[in-house]
Amino acid sequence: MKTKVIFIIGALAILGLFWKPLWRITLDAPQYPDGVNMYIYINKIGGDTPSTLQNINILNHYIGMKYIEPESIPELTYFPYIIAGMAALGLVFGLSGNKKLWFTWVAILAILGALGIYDYYLWLYDYGHNLDPNAAIKIEGMTYQPPLLGSKPLLNFVAHSYPHTGSIFLLASFVLCGLAIFMQKKSSDELPVATKEAPKQKEKELEPALT
Repeated sequence: MKTKVIFIIGALAILGLFWKPLWRITLDAPQYPDGVNMYIYINKIGGDTPSTLQNINILNHYIGMKYIEPESIPELTYFPYIIAGMAALGLVFGLSGNKKLWFTWVAILAILGALGIYDYYLWLYDYGHNLDPNAAIKIEGMTYQPPLLGSKPLLNFVAHSYPHTGSIFLLASFVLCGLAIFMQKKSSDELPVATKEAPKQKEKELEPALT
């Protein structure tokens, strides 16, 4: 029962991705001492203020980058359904108590996570390489792809790209569900030993009565 609860809590933890951003891109520059932050959720893209995204698009316009328009990004439409579906599936699998189903759920989540990171990389590549040839600022051979992870200078800006608070929920899901699988496996490994020792213990208890 305890392992079921741990697994279910872990599976439902991914719902926190609706609440907190999964990733953050920060642009640092002398004219922006506090930096310009863009937060990427599973269902939207935002910033510190409602006008942040508009300001980023204005900056991007000068170097020929596409406008970032959340409504035109299909992943922001179907990712929420995937996360909600995984949470529901995790709840059902958790109640079943089946270790194989638990492992399958964790494996699916890991695959989806890897595909999500790859998709994010492609998104960054597209925005950084497919530039408007009529842009106001053009530098031969220069691309503006932000880093997938880490920091990178882009003209007079430094772009920082790192997981944000939403990734804590994703990590918690892996840790808790992995812990539940480990605990259940350990419990099932110990069960045969206990079963074998039980008859021997009963024989010892009967010996004084027989003598």
